[in-house]
Amino acid sequence: MGGILETVLPVFLLVALGKGLIYFKLAGPDFFRVSDRLVYYIFFPCLLFWKVAQSQAGAQNSTLELKILEVFPLVLGSIFTIWLLTLIHARLFKLPQHQIGAFSQVSYRFNTYVGMAIIFNYLGEQGVAGFAILISTAIPFINVLAVSTLVWFSPQAYSQKEKTKMVLKAMVTNPLILACLAGVLYGKVVGALPLFAVSSLKLLSSITLPLALLSVGSSLALDKLRGRLGPAFASCLYKLLLLPVTGYLLFSLSGINGPALVIAMVFFSLPTSPASYILSKQLASDAELAGASVALSTLLSFISLSAILFLFQ
Repeated sequence: MGGILETVLPVFLLVALGKGLIYFKLAGPDFFRVSDRLVYYIFFPCLLFWKVAQSQAGAQNSTLELKILEVFPLVLGSIFTIWLLTLIHARLFKLPQHQIGAFSQVSYRFNTYVGMAIIFNYLGEQGVAGFAILISTAIPFINVLAVSTLVWFSPQAYSQKEKTKMVLKAMVTNPLILACLAGVLYGKVVGALPLFAVSSLKLLSSITLPLALLSVGSSLALDKLRGRLGPAFASCLYKLLLLPVTGYLLFSLSGINGPALVIAMVFFSLPTSPASYILSKQLASDAELAGASVALSTLLSFISLSAILFLFQ
């Protein structure tokens, strides 16, 4: 239990600190708007680029990295299964059309910042490299599902050309996707990063995760739960319970174990991404439901992540 607290509690204390900074007016929305942009467009992409390039540069990948490559189909299959279940849920429970896209995406999208921090605390540098490789495939796949569903169920009428353009734009403008692709290309074509670049990126990464976690806390909007607790809780059941269970069943059939299994199970148990709120707002879906799900899943993920680390330590 001590190991779990050392891994999970520091992450959520920083999230709580971010909320406290806003509540006590020690930092305002303007500060977090700037820090959010820095983290999303510069700091975190640099961290991903470094880790992915580093993992690709060696003559041989580590055993963990090879295992991570094996789990890609299982991870994507688990996400796809939950996506289908959310659409069935929407039909069975007759969710309003403008709410379906938001409900679906918050049920499988993940908070990259929390995941990276948990993995770093639990498995160290090698674990971070493995997690970076995993999300390099998951992020593009999830973006296609999320944007397609939001456009599909949007109350606005889009032509097929507009729908395709939106999906492609979500792919080619996502800095995390671009950073992962750049890391793969650099590692495969150029090789190892020069030492000065490694030292610089290491310094940069030391501020990335703390700033990102403070930002997660600052954006929590618990007031959005009013009137939306039911669908928000249902989305959390998909995200924090059904997704991990689905993933574990697939992994059990495939015989995957060890650190690769831990990384994947942590990935499945993460809270939903704050980007869900922004994307829902941009595509005329229920942004308030997305915000409520982000807040509730962040709170409940302390339990899901602690449970996963307890079961798979």
